Amino acid sequence: MNRWLADSLQALRRRRLLGKLRDPAFRFLFDPPPADEWVALDCETTGLNVRTDEIISIGAVRIVGDRILTSERLELLIKPQGEVGADSICVHRLRKRDLADGVPVEQAVRSLLQFIGSRPLVGYYLEFDVAMLNRVLIPMLGIGLPQPKIEISALYYDYRFRQLPPYRQQGDPDLDLRFSTLMAELGLPTWDAHDALNDAVMAALAFVKLRHLGAA
Repeated sequence: MNRWLADSLQALRRRRLLGKLRDPAFRFLFDPPPADEWVALDCETTGLNVRTDEIISIGAVRIVGDRILTSERLELLIKPQGEVGADSICVHRLRKRDLADGVPVEQAVRSLLQFIGSRPLVGYYLEFDVAMLNRVLIPMLGIGLPQPKIEISALYYDYRFRQLPPYRQQGDPDLDLRFSTLMAELGLPTWDAHDALNDAVMAALAFVKLRHLGAA
């Protein structure tokens, strides 16, 4: 019954979103996803304010089963409309002149949708990236990203929580969910952070490892 209810609600949500979709060329976003395929995603931005800051780079990579297809990746630089502040440059090391030949954000998002298709999304603190992308998408298409979304930090939290002895499970365990800690605890390599493609590949590595550990 619960499964039937979940499927019914999902079907209702799909019909509601399709009714809002302004461009029928993007109906493929609602196709059944390819089996055992996902897309790991990361965005770099000019700041952390979803309402006012801008996306300046997007990185994405496909996952098929246990393989991370770095040959099938997307890496885009986006020309900002406003200024890129010094604090932002210190984080992602992208100056405005580095982005001068970037594509408009609407073009970048369209390319991203073609790359993702209907595959579920994987990321670390993905909610922020999705919110930034939806700010561009909703005025364009009338909908935000409809794909299922898988949060790496939530998978890791659940995995670690199950390892605790019963008496520790009575309360809320104080787990360090920083990306560097998560990668180290999983025994995975790290590269320069705050590079969109690097972060997407690292999120993909963490997802594949957590699946092996039974967390996904």
